[in-house]
Amino acid sequence: MKSFSPLPPFTERTLMLDQSLGCDKVDGLVKCEKWIRGDSNRTEELKAKCAGLEGYHVNVDGRHVTSFPYCTGFTLDDATGLSLNGDVDLQSIFAGSLPTSHPSFAPQRILEMSSRWQAPPLPDGPLELFIGILSAGNHFAERMAVRRSWMQHRLIKSSNVVARFFVALHARKEVNVDLKKEAEFFGNIIIVPYMDNYDLVVLKTVAVCEYGVCTASAKYIMKCDDDTFVRVNAVINEVKKIPDGKSFYVGNINYYHKPHRYGKWAVTYEEWPEEDYPPYANGPGYTVSSDIAHFVVSKYEKHELRLFKMEDVSMGMWVEQFNSSRPVEYIHDLKFCQFGCIEDYYTAHYQSPRQMMCLWNKLQQLGRPLCCNMR
Repeated sequence: MKSFSPLPPFTERTLMLDQSLGCDKVDGLVKCEKWIRGDSNRTEELKAKCAGLEGYHVNVDGRHVTSFPYCTGFTLDDATGLSLNGDVDLQSIFAGSLPTSHPSFAPQRILEMSSRWQAPPLPDGPLELFIGILSAGNHFAERMAVRRSWMQHRLIKSSNVVARFFVALHARKEVNVDLKKEAEFFGNIIIVPYMDNYDLVVLKTVAVCEYGVCTASAKYIMKCDDDTFVRVNAVINEVKKIPDGKSFYVGNINYYHKPHRYGKWAVTYEEWPEEDYPPYANGPGYTVSSDIAHFVVSKYEKHELRLFKMEDVSMGMWVEQFNSSRPVEYIHDLKFCQFGCIEDYYTAHYQSPRQMMCLWNKLQQLGRPLCCNMR
């Protein structure tokens, strides 16, 4: 029996893959494991269901070895250690995302708490664009990458464009304590008052609309994720092509998209009985005119807004409802990239903190929107 532990032990959050739950399949992707959370005085085993096609999978030389599922309140990003036990002859290992120390004590975190990354104050007058960035409480590294990269754009620094993170409360109290300190220091976090849950992400989008029209008085409202790199000037130039006074919905729009009936994004027939969703822009990056955002806020305050568990589909529903009384211009563009990065992108999705900095450096040094695998 061989074992390997690439990271030093930590008392608070250690992820272990323990092959003991008795699931039989391997290449059939059903092999399942369990989470273990170790604290100073106790070790808590978090019950796990088989991961199936969803969850996290471990592959060695292209062969599926094991998997473990999503667990509410505890994700792979929280792990500070990884232990693989079994009859393995380990040749090498590459850790691409696990931190080398607990995030609360990482020296880099202290260095990044610098006033140069603080948000400028809101301007007195109306804005051209407000960008609401959906984030999670424990995504400090993602938020710092945004602050240090595209949030340094001259339009944001000059307050013609304002960007804010929208974060719900975390299941762990220590994360919320750090989040409050971060919000007070940087001045660019809006904490929405509910426990973070996938089915409630839509409330963050409502909060983005409310802040964008009621606090920021912005002409355009954009929503994106904290792993989305935004070319601010490209987004503004795109929406400026639309005549003034016209309602619009801009993004990478899905037409006749069918709901998933199985998996992480499963929707029951009771939740959505129809075969197709209304047209909706993919969540990593889309923009609406302020009148649509006003409509969303008004309907929400009157308890007349349908809150679907997928926020991007919800926005499509709201825009369709708005469109029944006033015509909306739907603008579809693949440069609002849903998967990764493409040449001449407006937004690039699934970008790690390191890739965020890489994209920003390419823009600064070369003056061109090149992906990090391009020269």
